[in-house]
Amino acid sequence: MLWCRDFARTSIVAEDEGRLVGFVTGYVRQDAPDTLFVWQVAVDESQRGKGVGVSMLDRLLEGIAPQGVTRLETTVSPDNPASIAMFTSLARRRGQPITKQALFTPEHFPDSHEAEELYVVGPQENRKENGSQ
Repeated sequence: MLWCRDFARTSIVAEDEGRLVGFVTGYVRQDAPDTLFVWQVAVDESQRGKGVGVSMLDRLLEGIAPQGVTRLETTVSPDNPASIAMFTSLARRRGQPITKQALFTPEHFPDSHEAEELYVVGPQENRKENGSQ
């Protein structure tokens, strides 16, 4: 409930005939106000492969572009080809570059979590390594 209240402008849901079938949660980074960090993308199993995730991301980016957001960041583990394909498709559809770099290694996590790589969709110029301007 707090996420819906505090991050409503940077999150979105998808419905099919009145039924919730997907959501994207994100936030604008405080130290990089031109960057939307996508925290989570979820799509109901019945809707996977239909472009629901990338469509939600497109609509979300269109909605916050007037606030100066020109970039998207997210983390993806290497064992998640569906997410990698979705963000690559988003970049291609928007005519934007996509880059990836190491962010968190398995040693950063207390369990057997995979590495998390940082994917960036959008302009890369004048950016420091930490993503801030």
